[in-house]
Amino acid sequence: MTAFEHEEATVTGLRASMASGDLSSRALTESYLARIETIDPGLRSVLEINLDALEIAERMDEERDAGNDRGPLHGIPVLVKDNVDTADRMRTTAGSLGLGEVTPARDAFVIERIREAGAVILGKANLSEWANFRSTRSTSGWSARGGQCRNPFDPARSPCGSSSGSGVAVSANLCAVAIGTETDGSIICPSSITGIVGLKPTVGLVSRSGVIPVAHSQDTAGPMARTVADAAALLTVLAGADERDPATAGARVEPDYAAFVDADGLRGARIGAARNLAGFNDHVDRLFDEALDAMRALGAEIVDPADIAHNGELDDPEYEVLLYEFRADIEAYLASLGPSQPYKTLADLIAFNREHAEEEMPFFGQEVFEQAVEKGQLTDPKYVEALETCRRLARDEGLDATFAKHELDAIVAPSNAPAWLIDPANGDHDVGGESTFAAVAGYPNVTVPMGFAFEMPIGISFMGRPWTEGTLVRLASAFEVGTNHRRAPGAEHR
Repeated sequence: MTAFEHEEATVTGLRASMASGDLSSRALTESYLARIETIDPGLRSVLEINLDALEIAERMDEERDAGNDRGPLHGIPVLVKDNVDTADRMRTTAGSLGLGEVTPARDAFVIERIREAGAVILGKANLSEWANFRSTRSTSGWSARGGQCRNPFDPARSPCGSSSGSGVAVSANLCAVAIGTETDGSIICPSSITGIVGLKPTVGLVSRSGVIPVAHSQDTAGPMARTVADAAALLTVLAGADERDPATAGARVEPDYAAFVDADGLRGARIGAARNLAGFNDHVDRLFDEALDAMRALGAEIVDPADIAHNGELDDPEYEVLLYEFRADIEAYLASLGPSQPYKTLADLIAFNREHAEEEMPFFGQEVFEQAVEKGQLTDPKYVEALETCRRLARDEGLDATFAKHELDAIVAPSNAPAWLIDPANGDHDVGGESTFAAVAGYPNVTVPMGFAFEMPIGISFMGRPWTEGTLVRLASAFEVGTNHRRAPGAEHR
């Protein structure tokens, strides 16, 4: 990792430089594109560069010079995960070769929002193909289209997934901020494991229309950034009601999530330590203890333990729900692409992978696809029962019960174990981490750097009640400022 003139630059700092005339959006965009060209061949975090990026940047400069400021993302370069529709010259493929021939007719809602906000879309980020929902022994960060994405702290180790490229690119300073998506862990894990901030919103706060789905009961897009303030600024742009996504109709949206950033935000807060979500690594446990001590020193009251009931009981019902919803949701998405899309059903995608097995399945298969295609309709009693079980265990008897019992503002737990070695022969072998309760419940979750174990980043997750993203931003930003664990890859060697 070489030094970079805009290393660790924040959205606020970049905007100030552009406002003063010291920096143009075009110059900034050129710098990031040059860094991608230099650094990314060893990381494979960027699938495709937006050929219109410099033109967009110039237009944003002209608007700023004319006195038209669109807001916090005006002229800021953003990378977008390649399962988010862009109706431009870029492709939207979920990393699969099977979706490479059709351009979506319309931008995803979140793309419409960031374009309106004046952001410069740099390109599409690599990901775990099909958002890591194709095989039971997949390798995170691998896609047929992009190859193996690698952790910038150690390229032999996993970047986690499925928002692998988004996390790696932000951490390696290849963009200012990025958009990721999550069903269970796909924002939290890659953010934590690459040493950045990831914010998984309440399901329904950010529209999923135009996002290649896994499961509508858990899917969401969200921001990935180097600071909590930058993640909050991006969330402000992404959040909002969308008639194409009924889940957003009841969203409780704050006008400015960055306004919650507060260096003193932990003072007086009640934080629960979910010890039963830790215990998978002694080094991580020590970091967790130090984090709790730091929060106490910053004025928080720590309830320890504040364990969440039913840990380990969600795996089977969650998987059943995801299988049913994936078949229904992916076929609805394929239909939205219009008659020019040759693949109309999940069975068509399975057939494509078999016909192109050398390119699509050199390391792992499509067992998840094959299980999902056998599922029935969403009226099937097995699906209804599994969904009811998930909501009861994750919400009523899980997070809701823990919040109520201890009167908590947030629940914290380690986000991950140290990144494991990439192993295409056997697939992922991560040993622990937190994401499932908030993911299944559909509740918000923010991961912030907590320190390093074996020279690899470790994050801490702040879980909240629904629609409490502002509270989580306040708490996480105070922890971030009070501990300052973020480190750029390779910084210690420069």
